[in-house]
Amino acid sequence: MAIPDSELILNKDGSIYHLNLLPDHISDTIITVGDPDRVPSVSQHFDSIETVIQKREFVTHVGYYRGKRLTVISTGMGTDNIDILLNELDALVNIDFVTREARPLEERINLRIIRVGTSGALQADIPVGSHLVTEHAVGLDSLMQFYPLVETGLEVEVAREIQQSLQLDYRPYCVRGSDLLREQLGAGMIPGNTLTCPGFYGPQGRVLRLDLRLPTLIQQFQQFRHQSAEGEFRLTNFEMETAGYYALGRMLGHEVVSLNAIVANRASGEFATNSEAVINDLIAKTLDRV
Repeated sequence: MAIPDSELILNKDGSIYHLNLLPDHISDTIITVGDPDRVPSVSQHFDSIETVIQKREFVTHVGYYRGKRLTVISTGMGTDNIDILLNELDALVNIDFVTREARPLEERINLRIIRVGTSGALQADIPVGSHLVTEHAVGLDSLMQFYPLVETGLEVEVAREIQQSLQLDYRPYCVRGSDLLREQLGAGMIPGNTLTCPGFYGPQGRVLRLDLRLPTLIQQFQQFRHQSAEGEFRLTNFEMETAGYYALGRMLGHEVVSLNAIVANRASGEFATNSEAVINDLIAKTLDRV
């Protein structure tokens, strides 16, 4: 059935509503960054740039790097923006904008989406300046209250134990990312499990003028452990998007991985004095491997 105009919203030029992109504007490998100003930090390495488009916080550059067509796009912060990003990227490749119908299963395209972003370490043994590749992501946000995400037994167990530990009224969600992309891009990086928080201050245990409902929030994050046949599961770092990427990627059938530049350590209280160098090194590393 045709998707109604109110659900699949297109601009007057036929582009998708928020991203302002047409289907031929993107490649099958997409690098995402949070900060719109970081898009040129990626595309400056391209041999050539064919497309530059901006709408709101979504800045897109498409070009070639060593003969491979790549897209880099900024997302802004938070899983609400990732909801827009993943759904609209998927629509660009898997919905016919003329008929407004989803493409048959055998014609669907699986994108490779690589998040390159900053993150804070929770554990003392993860040094500032290091790079971390996310195996599982745990979402404290409410996005998956609205989607039929299917989780594995381990993922459900981890999410339930975190719910109990934090005394939450809802169960978080836990999702494993792409094994394929993690193996391709994550060599030499610290493997970890990333906590996705619905905010930068209170949800990440920061106190300025407002007190926390759970004063020991950071300590609870740091001390969380789950034992299973697969080994010990601990939370290594946190940020604000990865769980949304992994959950939507799983449901839509795309390969997704999150690569994290560790610019702070909450156990030691450190913040990188050269944070731009840490993220730029991760960008160069990603491009060399992609």
